[in-house]
Amino acid sequence: MIKKRKKNLSTEVYALGQHICMSAHKARRGIDQIRRRSYEESLMILELMPYRACYPILKLVYSAAANASHNMSLNEANLVISKAEVNEGTAVKRLKPRARGRSYLIKRPTCHITVVLKDISLYKEFEEYMVYSKKSGLITKKKNKNLTCHDTYSSGGLWDKK
Repeated sequence: MIKKRKKNLSTEVYALGQHICMSAHKARRGIDQIRRRSYEESLMILELMPYRACYPILKLVYSAAANASHNMSLNEANLVISKAEVNEGTAVKRLKPRARGRSYLIKRPTCHITVVLKDISLYKEFEEYMVYSKKSGLITKKKNKNLTCHDTYSSGGLWDKK
């Protein structure tokens, strides 16, 4: 079952997969590889990884991108996986018949996977116009400075000075 949510105030889009029948430890192997990567790069990584957990994660990343493009009309090229987490779900308990009329309990673990995509196009535009001063803690507009690049090798180098 896949639940879809979105945050109204920010440019984050969620996709939540619940009760996926695998252990959380095995699903974390795939999630750790795609965290803080772009949408297109994470799709390539998940398609080439040999783990069984990659298929449900791939479906969730597709679903979150579809939510972003349909619900919030965001471009898929600007999406980055900002948060991806795996939580343990309930264990499905089955009874296996054994000898002499006994039964043996089999626990099949489940997990809940959450994928959050964030649009970075707004942050790039914001960084072009603003700069953060660490000393004063203020955000100010960038000044247009014509910076010239000095080539140290053609000007005699750093160590040729007397």
